[in-house]
Amino acid sequence: MREFRVDIPESALDDLRERLARTRWPDPSTVDGWGQGVPLDYARELCEHWATRYDWRRCEAELNALPQFRTGLDGGGDDICQIHFLHVRSRHADAMPLVLTHGWPGSVIEYLDVVEALTDPPDPRDAFHVVIPSLPGFGFSDKPSVSGWGVERIAVAWAQLMDRLGYERYGAQGGDWGSMITSALGTGMPDAVAGIHITMPLAQRPPEGEVPPLTKAEEKALADRRMFQAHGTGYSAVQSTRPQTLGYGLLDSPAAQAAWIVEKFWDWTDSAGPPENVIARDRLLDNVMLYWLPGTGASSARLYWESYKRRRLDLVEVPTGVTLFPRELWRLPRSWVERRYTDLRLWNQPDTGGHFASLEQPEVFVDDVRALFRLVR
Repeated sequence: MREFRVDIPESALDDLRERLARTRWPDPSTVDGWGQGVPLDYARELCEHWATRYDWRRCEAELNALPQFRTGLDGGGDDICQIHFLHVRSRHADAMPLVLTHGWPGSVIEYLDVVEALTDPPDPRDAFHVVIPSLPGFGFSDKPSVSGWGVERIAVAWAQLMDRLGYERYGAQGGDWGSMITSALGTGMPDAVAGIHITMPLAQRPPEGEVPPLTKAEEKALADRRMFQAHGTGYSAVQSTRPQTLGYGLLDSPAAQAAWIVEKFWDWTDSAGPPENVIARDRLLDNVMLYWLPGTGASSARLYWESYKRRRLDLVEVPTGVTLFPRELWRLPRSWVERRYTDLRLWNQPDTGGHFASLEQPEVFVDDVRALFRLVR
């Protein structure tokens, strides 16, 4: 286990600015708004800001103000992947260890704004030692050179990481792919995992007649899911089948990488317009930089290839908390979720918020994490 500092050479930032200046822009879409993807005028403005006003060194300093490390984990396989992670211990010695897992198109950036609230709360009984890993193929973790790094293997690697840090019992939290990895951790390591908190629970549709009738709100949520599957899943179809082909464009063009990611922040946040309505533009670009600088456009997309058609919905019997925001991609009925997560201790449906919980609604996120783990400490 080695200490790690982010130290991007100025030449890499110069190259980014030069590439942005040479971008070959497409024609405008033939419809107004975002109906065909990121509008041309928005993309050009975003990239002009990125090239001329955005300050990477601010984000780099923010990351380097927190303890960071890299360590090799095998996740139960034959090859080792060097994993980058933040490890911020609370000043309260009896704080609970908590591993936080991001998804795609997120990164450890998602959690920077809640680290202090989690590690140094008003009530010391709510304190956590937080561990925030970058997924294999994401951020400053290694890119796996062989296949096999799917959800279950990553969960095993996280268990190895927590054990290596000396944590025998801990909590876990995640959104997006992080919800699936966190659920797999709860299934695979029930003796070590005190409880889990997730924001995107997945469960099978129960047989007819085995659950209560759907409420109108649940019917709408399922209708929204069908709409998303019909019109919003092109990205996952590509990433789960041809991530390598996609990667050539994402690795070569920063404009392409930014548009590929920021479009999801527009679609998946509760922003009622541009994503900057709920997440600051520079924070959006901080997250994009964790794809652009280490060149993870293809390697991050491979998580879909590794896991998308191999998704398992095993029972999760550890204490579970769910915060289901109104703009989450999959909003399943509670009665469905309870059949998979058999010890559901917390269920909250806030009035506002979307897929990127800790960025959009950090106070609600922190409150619910605290609430769940008060029950299992």
